[in-house]
Amino acid sequence: MDTQKEPEIISGKMTAALCVYSATFMRYALAVQPKNYLLFTCHLANEGAQLTQGYRYLNYWNWGGREQSLKLNEEAESLANSATTAASSAVSAVTGENSKS
Repeated sequence: MDTQKEPEIISGKMTAALCVYSATFMRYALAVQPKNYLLFTCHLANEGAQLTQGYRYLNYWNWGGREQSLKLNEEAESLANSATTAASSAVSAVTGENSKS
């Protein structure tokens, strides 16, 4: 599902174009006779999805989401390095104790 992927890959221009497209055709789905409620519902669902992606794009690139993500990645990498060091120390300690016995 696209909402689970990284927001870095979202195209802002394409998302904006699809928002306009869906909104336009929602209007035309109700303007024709007879009204096409199924087409309206399809475009309504697509509009909701595109607005969600648009929010994710703006949050990542304009509202500090990218910086927060980079900071969290650095912290996670630091913790992983600390855990690796601690595990290596523990293995060395256990190996050293077994050699002495």
